[in-house]
Amino acid sequence: MKQYSVMSFLFFISACLFMTMLLLTSPVESVTCDATQLSPCLGPIMSGKSTPECCSKLNEQKPCLCQYMKNPLYSRYINSSNGKKVASSCHVTIPTC
Repeated sequence: MKQYSVMSFLFFISACLFMTMLLLTSPVESVTCDATQLSPCLGPIMSGKSTPECCSKLNEQKPCLCQYMKNPLYSRYINSSNGKKVASSCHVTIPTC
């Protein structure tokens, strides 16, 4: 019985070390959800042709897209055919929120 608890303890310690290493190696980025950050995408969404600057900003703001989708001022641009085309060419999946 004693050997079983020692092995459980060692497994627990190993799991804790693994999780600590995982957390330390994964960069935690904080994104400020600010729709004005997507202003470089207004022209591309109107034309349907992405630009590197738009793609960069779109990728940065990816965690905020659901929030923007809930706002009627922004959702009409995101859900437009050109908005979807730009997102696709930037390799950003438009979430279903």
